[in-house]
Amino acid sequence: MIHFVLGGARSGKSSYAESQVQQYLQATESNRAIHSFYFATAQALDSEMHQRIEHHQAQRLTDAIAWQTIECPTELTQALRSYSSTDSIILVDCLTLWLTNHLLRTDDNWAQVKREFLQTLADIEGTVILVSNEVGCGIVPMGELSRRFVDEAGWLHQDIAAIADKVTLVTAGLPLHLKG
Repeated sequence: MIHFVLGGARSGKSSYAESQVQQYLQATESNRAIHSFYFATAQALDSEMHQRIEHHQAQRLTDAIAWQTIECPTELTQALRSYSSTDSIILVDCLTLWLTNHLLRTDDNWAQVKREFLQTLADIEGTVILVSNEVGCGIVPMGELSRRFVDEAGWLHQDIAAIADKVTLVTAGLPLHLKG
């Protein structure tokens, strides 16, 4: 099952996605043991991002969910292949950071990376909740890289939404169910 959660910055999308993991675990708790994975795509390229990452790590340590955190700033597809199973739930936070990490690499073949990612999503077992920033509601940005980012994020989101079982848009902490 693929659940795609979109929202703007500070919209509540990550909290909502984590609540979906908690609900899933509660619903399946008595039936079998479920492994909960948190796939983190952020990279601490500056001190402010380093502080954000530390804050999120500390939050997960006090969370009711027994997360196993997997750092995968670019190796998301490989991580999905390695850790997904019928007894797993994977939260990926977030796809727009993952996309950014790829677009900033000069040796990257994003089209191939995206194809492999989408094929892996379609093939894997278990439950995957994907979190991403909806960036297509603003103005066309200045700069080639910024415009490419918005274009690639929009196309990626459309492709994921097409194969996802559920799609939820979160705004002001409120979920709007778009699919499923």
